[in-house]
This record gives sequence, structure tokens and C-alpha cells, in this order.
Amino acid sequence: MVEKNSIDLQRDPRSIIGTRVFDAPRQLVFSAFTDPKHLAQWWGPDGFTLTTNSHDFRPGGVWRFVMHGPDGRDYQNRVTYDEIVPPERIAYRHAGGDDVEPVQFNTTITFEDLGAKTRVIWHGRFPSAEERARVIKEYGADKGLVQTMARLAEHLATLVSR
Repeated sequence: MVEKNSIDLQRDPRSIIGTRVFDAPRQLVFSAFTDPKHLAQWWGPDGFTLTTNSHDFRPGGVWRFVMHGPDGRDYQNRVTYDEIVPPERIAYRHAGGDDVEPVQFNTTITFEDLGAKTRVIWHGRFPSAEERARVIKEYGADKGLVQTMARLAEHLATLVSR
């Protein structure tokens, strides 16, 4: 049984909260977030590819990556990890800046152990309701999260079937 994506835009006008249950054990789901080889297979909306320039997965570490859009545009990104509690939680911030996309938000991803399944709650919080609205309008961030979670489910299915 595969649970569909759930996106909550109502609870907090500054947040995009995505939830999905994956048919994979928590350790495997967590590892899909920790290794650039895994991330390249699923991170981003449909049609996007990913190139990791550097990945330092530790509190204070930085992940620099480029999301290549299906329209040929490159989206430079920088994530700084604030908290990592394997295999329970990852918290990071996307700070924006001169050399990356002008988008600022904090994200906490929690991984709930459901035995052979894992519930992931992806909570992105923006500086203001207006900034969240802009990112949804300009980037399709709400739909992008739905697509990203679906791509993660597909990637995990290939790992579980091995």
C-alpha cells in the first residue's frame, strides 16, 4: 500500500508541510537523504536533474547543488545543515544569497519508524506568509514537494526490490 502525498498549506501560512508514508524501513529512507548518489536520483520536481558540487553532511556542513530544470535553467542552491539525528531528523536552512536562488526557508524532516514503512514529514517554514506565497507562485514549491516525494518513493522502490 502506498500512501499518497499530503500537502498542508492551512496549518501555518508561513509553512509548506508535506507528509508521505514510504514502503521502506526508516534507515533506508534516511540514507536516501545522506548520500549525493541517492539524492541525484530523486531530489527535485519532475523533469529536474541534480548535480552536487559539495556535500558535507554534518551539523554546520554545507550542501552545494544545482537543480537543472527541464527548461534548461540551472538553479543554484546552498543548504546548511543545522541538526542531524540519525535516523530520526534532519534540519537545514536554505539561506538564499548572491550566488544562489533568492529563496530563504528552514526545513525539518522527520522520519517516523512504522516497521517496514516510514512516515516522512517535510516541514518548510518561510520568513513570512508573503515569502511562502511568492515561492509557491514563482517556483511551484508546493507542487514541487509533491513531485519530489513521489520521485523519492520511486527511488526507494528500486532499492527495496534489490
